[in-house]
Amino acid sequence: MNQRLPTASNTSAADHREAAWPEYAVLVVDDEAGVRNFLERALRARGCRVEVAGSSEEGAERLREQHFDAIVLDIALPGRSGMEWLRSLKNDGFAGDVILITAFADIETAIDALRAGAADFVLKPFRVDQIINSLQRCFERARLDRENFVLQRQVAGLGAEVAGLIGHSASMRALCDMIRRVAPTPATVLILGESGVGKEVTARALHQMSPRAERSFVPLNCAAVSAELIESELFGHVRGAFTGAREARRGLFHYANGGTLFLDEVGELPLAMQTKLLRALEERRIRPVGSEAEVPVDVRVVAATNRDLHAEVAAGRFRRDLFYRLEVLTLSIPPLRQRPEDVAELVQHFNAQLSSRLGLPPLTVTPADLVRLATYPWPGNVRELRNLIERSLILGSLPVHNQVQGMADPLPLSLAEVEKRHILAVLDQCGGNKTHAATLLGVSRKTLDRKAVEWGLA
Repeated sequence: MNQRLPTASNTSAADHREAAWPEYAVLVVDDEAGVRNFLERALRARGCRVEVAGSSEEGAERLREQHFDAIVLDIALPGRSGMEWLRSLKNDGFAGDVILITAFADIETAIDALRAGAADFVLKPFRVDQIINSLQRCFERARLDRENFVLQRQVAGLGAEVAGLIGHSASMRALCDMIRRVAPTPATVLILGESGVGKEVTARALHQMSPRAERSFVPLNCAAVSAELIESELFGHVRGAFTGAREARRGLFHYANGGTLFLDEVGELPLAMQTKLLRALEERRIRPVGSEAEVPVDVRVVAATNRDLHAEVAAGRFRRDLFYRLEVLTLSIPPLRQRPEDVAELVQHFNAQLSSRLGLPPLTVTPADLVRLATYPWPGNVRELRNLIERSLILGSLPVHNQVQGMADPLPLSLAEVEKRHILAVLDQCGGNKTHAATLLGVSRKTLDRKAVEWGLA
């Protein structure tokens, strides 16, 4: 048993303030009670959640009970040595960092530790600031790793652009009100809507307005991953789990830990994967492919689909219990054809946003253009409208009606609906100035006010 205890740190108060980690959990494994107590007090003083263990076996039991971001592990332990447990942890896909500590070491031991996957190697007796600095580097690496992973996915096109929720129609106002109520809760959310309505934008809004906003938002299009790889993509895998798995890989649940995992097109998941997702949601634990150990996770899941899940359940293609687990809270996004009064605002938004991005002058959009766009049914929803504006910017002008690829004749409208859409388009062009709009329309301000009251816009 080692008798060389760590020494008190002479770090300044400023250093203590910088090392505040209330969001992190650390496991200390050492057979010396003095070392355990010393590190437990020092880390708790900095806001960490700390658990201690006197052996590798006891540490493994703690790890099965909860998630840890890092482990401070003594090499010389009774029973299974720290080095042996470290190798096992890495083979099983443990995602956190491990800092090895020992009173007896040479260059060969240090090299073996780093080869086994140790993040750092600290000799006893150590000062508190040595452990604090080592943990600080571990946490910073983990943060940068998550951010880099999410950015790579966005660059690869797996994450949609965050443009925000655009529109002031009654249905969009109701949706925004619901998001404000739902976002602060930890509940699972199911987003329903046709393709292109903005389900990922809604999911990102939920994340940004939640207490998890500072952590990662990780999107996955379930339809874009093969059935053979979806489990590894979500949960990760250990080395040798299947042919080609030459090293352990972390899954999306790891990268979303503390944040939000967005499962788009969740209705496309194979039935076998639905069972495993349900278990992860119920128990808040995952098992990497090929691993015997379960890993606790803290992830909010937001799922989305354009399928009728009631019909999918009835047809036996979607698990009833998973459906009920996902629909704790449901948000339905209306298709664009049901909120034509939002078209003008979306056109203005995409015109400004995309012209700046493309380095092109904005389009000139007339009231007649807006009326024409508002009467089109938009089967591709907001995505189709965005693509039309981008294409028009590149070509230099909005195409005339018959030149718009895939644009069928508009659905027949009543005279009252045509009047309403035209007045709303002119109001939008005038920035809401009713006096100016009335002049352009050739009606009195009183008439325009009466119309606004009828449509709930006063």
